[in-house]
Amino acid sequence: MPELLAQTFAIEGLGWIILITIAAGIVYGFAGFGAALVFMPVATAFIPVEMAVAAFAISALASLVTVVPRAWGQADRKSVTQMIIMASCALPVGLYVLKTNDVTTMRWAVLAVTTITLIALISGWRYQTAPGFMARAGVSLGTGLVGGATGLVGPIMILFQLSGQDSIARSRANTLVFLTTTGLLTAPLMAAQGMLSWEAVGLGLMLIVPYGIAARIGQALFDPSRQAVYRNVAYCIIGAAILMGLPIWD
Repeated sequence: MPELLAQTFAIEGLGWIILITIAAGIVYGFAGFGAALVFMPVATAFIPVEMAVAAFAISALASLVTVVPRAWGQADRKSVTQMIIMASCALPVGLYVLKTNDVTTMRWAVLAVTTITLIALISGWRYQTAPGFMARAGVSLGTGLVGGATGLVGPIMILFQLSGQDSIARSRANTLVFLTTTGLLTAPLMAAQGMLSWEAVGLGLMLIVPYGIAARIGQALFDPSRQAVYRNVAYCIIGAAILMGLPIWD
């Protein structure tokens, strides 16, 4: 244990990683998404992608006790549970891609899809019918694949929720429950493929407390009556993530 602590404190840029974790937690508690979008671009400037994905997955334990209990009561539990199961089936495939292939190409693809969809959302596009099982299956499988390969579990699910007809409170709750649960499942799936290092475990455990406190603060800031503000903040978060995630900054 002392050796693990020493390795964790010796991580280059640890202070910046903790600060970006706090920012990610506040965003997540308020918006119901965006934590990985905030965390990954900055964290991967200091640590390998695999380590960042694993550490952030472990830190999601905080959300399980801080923001998920309230969100669970507001979520469409049947649909979200189905989507979590299907995303979990695709996560190992995405992790294998991360382990064996060049992630830069995947990052460009995610950024392109995210940018096109963000433009559609800002323009006012919405799908008018309730999504069926096949639509949810496609979103879930795509989320698991892309999330495993890049560490960004959120974009596809976020855009799916924001372009629908659900209330802001339900959309936020669905996203919170889905992203937290799939994030937690990422760590054991990484361990099964030999991608989970003790250094990543140590960092993830260190981030649990600041992330949890920040998420609680963000949750207290959320006001479901201010839907326009929520959507505008959501769009700004996605837009900032697109800019921060550009591989040209590497």
